[in-house]
Amino acid sequence: MKVDRERCIGCRQCFAQCPVRAISLREGKADIHQDRCVECHICAYSGVCPKNALVIEELSYPRSLRSAFSDVKKPHKDTGVLGRGTEEMKTNDVTARLKLGRLGISVELGRPGVSTSFRDVQTIAMKLAPLSVHFEPENPVTSLMTDIRTGALREEVLEERALSALVEIDIPEDRLMDVIHALQEAEPEVDTVFSLCIASPLDPETGDIPFAETLRKNHIPFRPNGKTNVGLGRPFKEVERA
Repeated sequence: MKVDRERCIGCRQCFAQCPVRAISLREGKADIHQDRCVECHICAYSGVCPKNALVIEELSYPRSLRSAFSDVKKPHKDTGVLGRGTEEMKTNDVTARLKLGRLGISVELGRPGVSTSFRDVQTIAMKLAPLSVHFEPENPVTSLMTDIRTGALREEVLEERALSALVEIDIPEDRLMDVIHALQEAEPEVDTVFSLCIASPLDPETGDIPFAETLRKNHIPFRPNGKTNVGLGRPFKEVERA
């Protein structure tokens, strides 16, 4: 993003639209902090500028990753999905990617007001990789890895930022606590916030959440059914056992 300084009247209407507080006033005109900006283009899409002074620029790689992960109106080139470029594990009702006996793990880094660097994304991925996890191949973060055995990302992307990014893996049910311990170890090493989503088919006989008892035994609070997605209009698929 850039500001057309000839058009800008310094009204500050765009300030509140920026989810990462990257806009400030410089010499009476709006100014965008380029390191902080995640190229989500929300300020321009909001239409609050009375002079149309907010300009969406053509971006070259690797800065274009900011827009690919942050602009909800642009499909990611690797997946064709809008926004962060992934449908996430929550669409399992229609994809049946997760089999019975396996868990889908989604670690979301960043949030409006915080954002995340891809260096922090790499930190999380590299903590998980030694556990022999399966990185979701349709997730765009996975496409940035130079080696899925280590979780390392391409060097040129590490200083880029996104509003948020998802690291997605699937694991056997009995590895859940290993993953949680790895994330607890990573927490002080990242300069952002992250949250953990665990997805799984319900037990077909009892209707129970397969991992619930493991979390209870380890005194880890959780909110079941935090996200429900019935498939965006697509037919359901039967889930098989791993």
